[in-house]
Amino acid sequence: MQSPGTAQSLATSCTLWELLDRRAALTPDAPALLQDESPAPADAPGTARRLTFGGLRARSERVASWLYELGVRPGSCVAWQLPTRIETVVLSFALARLGAVQTPLVPACRDREAGHALRATGAEFFAVPGTWRGHDHTAMARRLALTLPVPPLVFTAYAHLPEADPATLPPPPADGTAVRWVHWTSGTTSDPKGVLHSDRSLIAAGACLADALRLTSHDVGSMAFPYAHVAGPDYTVMLLLRGCPALLLEHFSLPGALPSYRRHGVTVAGGSTAFYTMFLAEQRKAPARPLIPTLRLMAGGGAPRPPALHGEVTRELGCQLVHGYGMTEAPMITMGVPGEDTDKQLATTEGRPPAGMEVRVTDPDGRPLPRGTDGEIRLRGEAVCKGYLDPAQTAEAFDADGFLRTGDLGHLTGDGHLVLTGRLKDVIIRKGENISAQEVEQLLLTHPGIDDVAVIGLPDAARGERVCAVVQQRPGAAPLSLPDVAGHLRGAGLALHKVPEQLELVPELPRNDTLRKVLKHRLRERYADPQP
Repeated sequence: MQSPGTAQSLATSCTLWELLDRRAALTPDAPALLQDESPAPADAPGTARRLTFGGLRARSERVASWLYELGVRPGSCVAWQLPTRIETVVLSFALARLGAVQTPLVPACRDREAGHALRATGAEFFAVPGTWRGHDHTAMARRLALTLPVPPLVFTAYAHLPEADPATLPPPPADGTAVRWVHWTSGTTSDPKGVLHSDRSLIAAGACLADALRLTSHDVGSMAFPYAHVAGPDYTVMLLLRGCPALLLEHFSLPGALPSYRRHGVTVAGGSTAFYTMFLAEQRKAPARPLIPTLRLMAGGGAPRPPALHGEVTRELGCQLVHGYGMTEAPMITMGVPGEDTDKQLATTEGRPPAGMEVRVTDPDGRPLPRGTDGEIRLRGEAVCKGYLDPAQTAEAFDADGFLRTGDLGHLTGDGHLVLTGRLKDVIIRKGENISAQEVEQLLLTHPGIDDVAVIGLPDAARGERVCAVVQQRPGAAPLSLPDVAGHLRGAGLALHKVPEQLELVPELPRNDTLRKVLKHRLRERYADPQP
């Protein structure tokens, strides 16, 4: 078992390459990455692939040598749009070995988002998977290159990565505080923002995650989300600190991914609230059989989690559930701690901030508020990004004390746990009254016929905004009506001015392809027409 002292010592690494180098020296033969190729629909996945920590270091250095021959240098900007594969992790660490600047793009990005990232960063190289899941990424990359003043060199990095002799490489980077990552926000209402991270900020975030989840070398984690998301390096840092492997899922779906989870004995799964509910739905198909017999912990964050879901997961899946709060700008802000926090704390809060993460709750003018009082959440600490690609966005986002304004609303409890209550931009103003969309959503999720819901504000000439509930019903449930919804909310004690005036039923809520967040801007666009 990996001792806490060893993990803490590794966390002092200056760069990601140094962290990998030190882990590979400690446990070179321990498995790091697991993956199944072409899994079968039954409980017998296809060929299993395995890469040790020593193998990850060696392969990454040889690929770095090939990239160096290709022209990649320390400081070169390399965009990559690749699925969650062993080769993606190898390429990323090869770039870390060279000290290049990486700008990862999730595979779901298309011309608009990818073109914006290439233009904004001036990327000199662009790695793509070829044709993947029916989309020709190479053709898109070449099409975009024609629109750029200096087109990037496009190359394929999927099943095979060329290698070369590491003897030709320059020394690895030593400055862990330099900007070497440009991650992208979801861009739900405008062009995505380029978020600047250093190796140290990502190591700090991953170290906080490792400390909260308390994994050991006997655990087997899983990455069901795109590795290009900021959670990719965040999770990988945890693996390096704890010396445990993770199962990589190139495309996550249920029940299709279950054979891989079972075959590799995954002990930690999750991703976000949408993932919890998907696992729960599968478990309910065969309640008497454990869905994943080895599973002991479901963990994630990135989206609101209804308190009732905690009890459902722990009771029906037979594992612990811990939820946290993070964002592209700060991958790890707070996290529930299994075995330390009470069931009530795990169910109703986002956990506590770790050492080194300052959470301040303020009024609109930036003045700190007492515990228990809702306000805007602001952050300061090593895991917080260094700003944005656009200096004007950086100036707007950070206050005079160096705290990042998150735009999230919430409060700290008396014992220091964080409770999220909404978004500054997700407050509906109806006849001058502020309404938290999240409050209405959580009450609606207690209705037995509702599987998921998004509450949005829509333009209204008489009210300013009207409250609209967009509902995804449980399979087999009778169609809901607006009086049904209103009656349920009134019965739960919701103030009358917060009760929705519009109900829309949809087969499935629109979500992004990273942590499956609901895309409310699409719903606002769809239902914005004035009501008769």
